[in-house]
Amino acid sequence: MPKLPDMVKHRGFPSGLPGTGLQFTIRRANPKGATKIIRRERHADRAAIDVKADTAFLHSLWHHFGEEPFERGNLDAGRLSWLFGREVVPAGEPFDPEDYEALLQINVEVAERNYPEAFDDVFEV
Repeated sequence: MPKLPDMVKHRGFPSGLPGTGLQFTIRRANPKGATKIIRRERHADRAAIDVKADTAFLHSLWHHFGEEPFERGNLDAGRLSWLFGREVVPAGEPFDPEDYEALLQINVEVAERNYPEAFDDVFEV
């Protein structure tokens, strides 16, 4: 079995949105490398559950990391991609979207405008 790339596991971070199958973290590194983080376009007709998952994920990011840069680690690339380039941005250059060690941070101004509920002390799912 090939050696897995190093990947930080964010202990205490929720694994996903309860009762939905939508994941926030991955269990193990991909032996072929990290899935690329891309900026996914969000359309007005997105399902309510997807918007709720984005809000819950951002809520978890905020309460786990705050304004500080954080390593991508075991955070799910698909879920990050829904927020990437807007609410979640690279924490510096160079940025490699296919690196488990890439540093990200919350763009607080944009995140508060787009997902104000994510900054509440408690988010009901």
